[in-house]
Amino acid sequence: QVQLVESGGGLVQAGGSLRLSCAASGRTFGSYAMGWFRQAPGKDREFVARIWWSGGSTNYADSVKGRFTISRDNTKNTVYLQMNSLKPEDTAVYYCNARDVYARDYWGQGTQVTVSS
Repeated sequence: QVQLVESGGGLVQAGGSLRLSCAASGRTFGSYAMGWFRQAPGKDREFVARIWWSGGSTNYADSVKGRFTISRDNTKNTVYLQMNSLKPEDTAVYYCNARDVYARDYWGQGTQVTVSS
């Protein structure tokens, strides 16, 4: 298993930027595909971004493409989500996700991002 802890959430004005971090425990960080999901009140958890083993392959939800960038630093066991041009509809709890080679998912506790209009 891997333990995940998110940080970097907060309150930001529309058009602003924020960077989320996800710190992972253990020494097998490079064995996981890492991602970010988000969940707004009353809504299902939705996919935001995914980064694969080497860090060279990424996927983004259409709603964030061109604004958000996911990256990872395996030497620091950390994955990041750089969020630019934030919109009120980006307001949600953001969750870090790790997926192992057996397609099992592990989740962090979440960090709140609130974008004011």
